[in-house]
Formats: sequence, structure tokens, C-alpha cells
Amino acid sequence: MKSTIITLLTCVTLMSGVHLFAQKKSDLHPKIISLPYTPVEGVTYSTKENRYFSKIWDTEVITNTIKPEIWIYEPSKKMKNGTAVIIAPGGGLYAHSIISEGIDVAKSLTQKGITAVILKYRLIPTGKDAVDEISHLKPEGKKKFNADVQKMLPHSIDDGLNAVTYIREHASELGIDPQHIGFMGFSAGGAVTMGVAYNCVEKNRPNFFAPIYPWTIQMPVQPNAPKDSVPMFIACATNDPLQLAEGAIALYTSWRKAGYNTELHMYARGGHGFGMRTKNTPSDSWIDRFYDWGINEGLILQKD
Repeated sequence: MKSTIITLLTCVTLMSGVHLFAQKKSDLHPKIISLPYTPVEGVTYSTKENRYFSKIWDTEVITNTIKPEIWIYEPSKKMKNGTAVIIAPGGGLYAHSIISEGIDVAKSLTQKGITAVILKYRLIPTGKDAVDEISHLKPEGKKKFNADVQKMLPHSIDDGLNAVTYIREHASELGIDPQHIGFMGFSAGGAVTMGVAYNCVEKNRPNFFAPIYPWTIQMPVQPNAPKDSVPMFIACATNDPLQLAEGAIALYTSWRKAGYNTELHMYARGGHGFGMRTKNTPSDSWIDRFYDWGINEGLILQKD
């Protein structure tokens, strides 16, 4: 009898733990919106979209995103300031680093009264463990990888442009000022951010950009910033192993030469993919510097 009671208590404890975990994972309750898209010609997916914990990257990821969508996280009515920021996670177009470069960013922004919008842009088809695939690319596979990225990236950028269009068209119901919409992206999401900057027109042009260690290897910096562009905040680390520091500096220089409001934070240490991870380096506070910049420049509204 005693062993039966212990077993029952153990089961209850485990079930309670699962319930608490489920509550924790869904504590922000995003509104999920599907974006319009046209299937990429010649691209097929043999594996369904998958969300799992990658031991290699030590974080949760989403892979094989076929249909683009946005997750809208709203701050409390008391905190909401009328600003929105679209967030494009990184992951080499093989995955979305959905926690450190997505949900945790959204949490930080909503705590500042900003409506956070995570963009799940389309990804390259992979097997069940895309992170393992990208982490163990053989020399002969890198050529195909680069070709796959260049084929998919324009469509991922289209997803970004469609996200801006949706937020602006639905600004009133979301309690957002349509002229205070930012676009932030990390690594591959930074390449998407740059692509939006280079390809947007008036209706889908964000009001400010924030590429964070943007993947300038795959989205090279153009010699001249586009006409009629908007302010930009850039953060990167000098010791980024992908050698993205030079590209970040070139992006800053092109925006500055065009006369746009531009701020660059080049941290001596931080590596690649620091996102919202705690690394005990100055890069840990990049999002505070972003917020300070946005407030000081009038890009992020303040609650009355």
C-alpha cells in the first residue's frame, strides 16, 4: 500500500511538473498570423517543420519552415507604447534560433512596452536535425549550401516585407503607430533585415533597422545605401568567428555616408550568436543600448 501511495505521489509530481513547464513555455501567449507566400519553384520538403532542443547549439530551434508566419507578442495595455519591432531569428537559413534570438528578445521588448513580432521566415529544406547538418558540412557540401542559401534568401526577404505590410495595415487594431515599426534580425535574420532595407518601398519600409551580427557573407553590403532609407542600429563582436565584424563596419559606413542616423556597437568579445545569452561580456547589454538609441532618437515611443 505504501509503495502504491509513493508511486501515485510521484506521478502527480511529474504531471504537475509537466503542467508547470507547459505554462512556462506559453506564458506570453502570442497571436499567430500566417503570411501570404508562393512556393519556391524546385524546392520540396521531405521533413515536416520541427521544433526541438539542439545539443550542438545548446538551444531550442525550429527547422523546415515551409509556410511563413508571425508571432505577435503584446505588452500589457498599461505598458504598451505604440512601437512594434519585427524580430528575425538567425540559424543559417537552416533553422530559427527561436529562444535566444526570438522569444527572449520578445520578452525583453514587451517589458519595455514594445509590441514584439517574431518572423518565422521560410527555411531551406533539411533532414530531422538541421543543426547537425549545418555543423558538419563537408567541403563538397558547402557549395550546395551556398547555392541553397542564395536561392531561398530572396523568399525569406519577401516574408520580411510581407510582415511589415501586415503590421502596418493592422496597426490600429494592434495599438501601434504605423510610423514606429522597426525590423531587427540576427545573423541570417540580419541578412533578411538587410534584404528588407535594400528592397523595401514606401508601404513596406520599416521606420528603423537593427541588424545584429548580420550575415554579410551571404548578403554583401552594397556600396551605397538605398535612397529614402531610415535609421539603423548595428551590433557585432570583433571576435565573431564568422568574421562578420568587417561587414558590420561596412554597413555602418554606407549608412553614415548617406547621411542616415546610424549607431554601431562593436564589442571586443561576444563571438557569434550572443543574442540574449549571458556571456559575461559587454555584449550582454546590447539590447539596452538598442533601447537607449531608440528612445533618444524618437524611434521608440514612450508611454504618456
